[in-house]
Amino acid sequence: MKYFKMNLKLFITLIVLVLSVNVFAQNKGKALLDEVSKKVKSYDNISIDFKYTLENLSENIKQETRGDVIMQGEKYKLNILGVTRLFNGSKLYTISPEDEEVTISSEGENEEDAITPSKMLSFYEDGYTYQLDIQQNIKGRKIQYVKLTPIDSNSELESILLGIDAQTKHIYNLIQIGKNGAKTTLTVNSFKTNQPISNSLFTFDANKYQDYYINNLD
Repeated sequence: MKYFKMNLKLFITLIVLVLSVNVFAQNKGKALLDEVSKKVKSYDNISIDFKYTLENLSENIKQETRGDVIMQGEKYKLNILGVTRLFNGSKLYTISPEDEEVTISSEGENEEDAITPSKMLSFYEDGYTYQLDIQQNIKGRKIQYVKLTPIDSNSELESILLGIDAQTKHIYNLIQIGKNGAKTTLTVNSFKTNQPISNSLFTFDANKYQDYYINNLD
């Protein structure tokens, strides 16, 4: 659990990458990534169930968890590690039942730790070189990988492999390799689009958390 908590922000980065691959459509993989980007942008909302795995053989670590996320534009509701992160377009609510605490923060562009799709896009836009990699047949599905390599030689990352289903043009998985030998894998188990969702899905209801400590960082 310690390692998962340390990698929560990393996981959100991966989720945003999964939903925003148009950032990387600039070279030989451009045609494929453009197709994925066009398809993603055509959806009103996207619901993903996923498996998140962390492996580090040198430290004899292998841990995994499951979660889900619903995104509509910049709004999202993410459930992972027993924590819910709810972003309504301007405020981020991090709800922790274990700690009985709700942390509220603004997601302005000038905030260093703000985790928004738009900021993640700009953060990664110039940070990688990328190229088509191998194609694999996984359970009858042809998965085409695009390899991303950090430009910064001081980066803690060795590379990222983004796997795309060649038929559906949906993301199958994302594999991140660290220079410390750690491998983080996000595998999409279910990818649904344009689902009926409540108008209040991204609205924080304070009445449900009257006994929680409210930590307002604004």
